[in-house]
Amino acid sequence: MSQSEFQFIEPERPKRRRWIRYLLLAIAAIVTVAMVTLGGGVVYVSTQLRAAGIEVFSTDGETFDLPTAEEINGPINLLLIGSDTREGQGSTAYGPVGAELADVIILLHINEERSNAVAMSFPRDLMIAVPECPNPEGGAPYPAKEFAQINATMNYGGPACTLLAVQSLTGIEIPYLAMIDFKGVIAMSEAVGGVDVCVAEPIDDDYTKLYLDAGEHTLIGEEALAFLRTRHGVGDGSDLSRISNQQVFLTSLVRKLKDEGALTNPFTMFRLGTAALNNMTLSRSLTDLGVIYGMAREVNDVDLDKITFLKLPVYDLEGDFAGRVGVSTERATLLFDKLANDEPLVLAEPNIGPGAVVAEDSVPVEDAAEADVDVEQSTEAASESEDVLPEWVQGTNASVKSCSS
Repeated sequence: MSQSEFQFIEPERPKRRRWIRYLLLAIAAIVTVAMVTLGGGVVYVSTQLRAAGIEVFSTDGETFDLPTAEEINGPINLLLIGSDTREGQGSTAYGPVGAELADVIILLHINEERSNAVAMSFPRDLMIAVPECPNPEGGAPYPAKEFAQINATMNYGGPACTLLAVQSLTGIEIPYLAMIDFKGVIAMSEAVGGVDVCVAEPIDDDYTKLYLDAGEHTLIGEEALAFLRTRHGVGDGSDLSRISNQQVFLTSLVRKLKDEGALTNPFTMFRLGTAALNNMTLSRSLTDLGVIYGMAREVNDVDLDKITFLKLPVYDLEGDFAGRVGVSTERATLLFDKLANDEPLVLAEPNIGPGAVVAEDSVPVEDAAEADVDVEQSTEAASESEDVLPEWVQGTNASVKSCSS
């Protein structure tokens, strides 16, 4: 080969190295911008949380402050309230602006061992004794009432009064409170990309404008809110049926959050928190992102079949209080004592009650024979455990797929 024919060919490797280097620099720049943006967002959210926190009290009048690390690692009790306020919700479909009531009341308990979590629902039509409540506007406290509907405690003395009423009823200290309104439910459902629900029988509810055919649906936005609010479209039209229907939604939501690892993902938690920020009221004890994220991680440690959704045991009232319910004292006390003593509450099998049914496809057909054996063995084992609740307790767990009915 002559010198004129000889050409030096530069190896491709340096070019590839330069390309990789440019790519890594671009990725680093994107990550840096994201971290700066997120960092600024975290500061903003944290500031907003602290500014919006409300003071809540124990039954002995002590205020609940931000928890210590030791308290976060111990048993956790939180009251979740769904407010039905129409004020500032931006839609006339919810009805005229009036009294602000507690549409949903759920006590969440996570035991110290993280082997069990319980979400106990209190019917909004429940009649109870209401303790003296501090006036959120200042001044003289609101006097105690011998007999009042639990959802009216919100209008009486604000969410802190509802918290006091539930603490007084249950004998359980509840340091944390979170209240969400209609727009907050919509924002949260959008932030998680919708929630899949099963409908066994068509829902035709003119009150909430919810119309769903039988089958599978992904609910998001206004439709998710309507599903949680409907009572005339499910079961016998009672609030107990609505609770069963809400548990269809909530168990599906828990499965989705756990399956996607959302509860341990800071970015996802930040997105959820931002979505609900302007539509939630939190106790001051819950106005720290580290506390909220820490609690979410604690819930994530509990297995789905040990996340139990219960209804407060009640009975129908008569006379002037017909259509409302009272606490079934003996049965309710059994549950309250277990929660107060941090004992696990586990159902041997679902006992959903009116408003929902266990889905036919809750167990895959091809695994049915093996599953029947597993269920039988687990039921027998559960029946021998002191943790298992009596058959009269109504509820389900997050591993069970149920359908609105």
